[in-house]
Amino acid sequence: METSLHRDLKTRYAGDGARFEVPIGKYRIDVVSNDRLVEIQHGSLAAIRDKVRKLLDDYDVTVVKPIVVRKLLIKQSAKGGQVTERRLSPKRGTLLDLFDELIYFTNVFPHRRLTLDVPLVDIEEWRYPGHGRRRRWRHRDHQIEDQKLVEVRETHQLRTAADLAGLVSCSLPRPFHTGQLAESLSVDRWIAQRIAYCFRKIGTVRQTGKQGNARLYEFVGGHQPRWR
Repeated sequence: METSLHRDLKTRYAGDGARFEVPIGKYRIDVVSNDRLVEIQHGSLAAIRDKVRKLLDDYDVTVVKPIVVRKLLIKQSAKGGQVTERRLSPKRGTLLDLFDELIYFTNVFPHRRLTLDVPLVDIEEWRYPGHGRRRRWRHRDHQIEDQKLVEVRETHQLRTAADLAGLVSCSLPRPFHTGQLAESLSVDRWIAQRIAYCFRKIGTVRQTGKQGNARLYEFVGGHQPRWR
């Protein structure tokens, strides 16, 4: 079922005369506007990787990958029932969450016909109690009725490797390892390792050697961070 969030984002990207849910070959496209195809993707970018790669042979494509920064959880007594609780989710998304998805998309992005839009959004998530016995390894005991767009805080538009590198401008030694990248960005090292992986795959950084067991990298091309 299409959520209100998905529908609202489609409307935002629809220009005059735009068409919705357009069949092109074996695919269905969210929005076709001024000969550009727009795909709204809440889930994994891996799920549309092959689809987008094929469409880029013949079309300009915009992939919209929203990141939820703030989520208000609205609990109902039943589907469509009375609201019993409102609370903010403790989980807050950040722009760096994009790299969790890009590790599966580096053989598609960047591409001269591809634009990747990353809106940072606030949403409401409407829930009602789930049915059946809860599995012990799962904590979810609810069903999601809808997700509604509250606000688009800002949108980052990425077309090139340099655009992606600009998302993590920070102070680093030259060369650097992922431990130093993690410290500079105030993130866990595994996140820095994913960032470095994406950068290496798209040619933003190159490996220059090792320091102990840590790989050393340096930026190449047009991206010049602030060296320490």
